[in-house]
Amino acid sequence: MESKKIILEAQNIEKYFYDPVKFQVLKKISFKAYQGEFLTLIGKSGSGKSTLLYCLSTMDTDYSGKIIIDGKTITGLKSNALANLRNSSIGFVFQFHYLLPEFSCLKNVMLPALKLKKYSYKEVEQKAYDSLKLLDLKDQALKPASKLSGGQQQRVSIARALINQPKIIMCDEPTGNLDSKNTNIVFDIFKQLAHDNNQTIIAVTHDNDFAQKSDRTIELADGEIISQGI
Repeated sequence: MESKKIILEAQNIEKYFYDPVKFQVLKKISFKAYQGEFLTLIGKSGSGKSTLLYCLSTMDTDYSGKIIIDGKTITGLKSNALANLRNSSIGFVFQFHYLLPEFSCLKNVMLPALKLKKYSYKEVEQKAYDSLKLLDLKDQALKPASKLSGGQQQRVSIARALINQPKIIMCDEPTGNLDSKNTNIVFDIFKQLAHDNNQTIIAVTHDNDFAQKSDRTIELADGEIISQGI
């Protein structure tokens, strides 16, 4: 991996919760993630993996240490700069798809790109169609999101995460609500994005089979990394 470009680096990340009492949830977390790598974060509930993901994603800035994304230190940046970074460089996939049910699949996918204001409406629409096509959902583009199956809805949420062509896609239990068939579909999509599109996938998962098939697994216990592969 060392010959590959480092796309994200965490240096001595520490975080505390203060309610109801002071509790250290992350302890000196340091690791590197590489361009085109499919990386999974595993550990028991309470190990700190989702908390770590939210720090890495810039949605949680209340930590000590340093996070570097694509060569730029993002720790300490103002909220506007972080929002711009999230919208342009990071895609998000959650356990719950958070689609707007009354909107079409196409409109749901278009939203992050419209917010970025980098392309015309027509260009964004074409990008959304391309993204849905990649996920074998182009024929569902004009359907309301509420009319799709759970597996289809999760694939639409992945298409939405891809619309701005982010360098990193961060996922919090992306297959937590899916059956084994749809879990395998989502896994294959992530593998393709990493290995063919050279995007970096960082996914928190409780699914050991899903994790073992990824390129590398980082395991946390009690807020510390206990193994992180090669």
